[in-house]
Amino acid sequence: QVQLVESGGGLVQAGGSLRLSCAASGRTFSNYAMGWFRHAPGKERDFVAGISRSGGSTRYTDSVKGRFTISRDNAKNTVYLQMNSLKPEDTAVYYCAADYRRLGPIRTMASEYDYWGQGTQVTVSS
Repeated sequence: QVQLVESGGGLVQAGGSLRLSCAASGRTFSNYAMGWFRHAPGKERDFVAGISRSGGSTRYTDSVKGRFTISRDNAKNTVYLQMNSLKPEDTAVYYCAADYRRLGPIRTMASEYDYWGQGTQVTVSS
């Protein structure tokens, strides 16, 4: 199995930036596509960004395009989410997730991912 440990959440003013990190252990990191999801109170857990095993392909939900960037460093077994121009609507618990796969498009449904981090709170004040 894969264990995921997240860091980088916190409180930031609107327009500010945060970088979330998720370190993986337990199996070969490069076997997994990785995703970031977020869960706000009263809402479903929604896809935010995903990245392929090699890092060559990315996918974003429309509301964060141009503001968020997902990346990975397979040598460090770590995936990142750089969050710029943050808005109060971005406030949520953010989770990283691992999708064990070989080939195929980046998945966007939470049920398609195999392993999850503990979540980290991101709060954006106005």
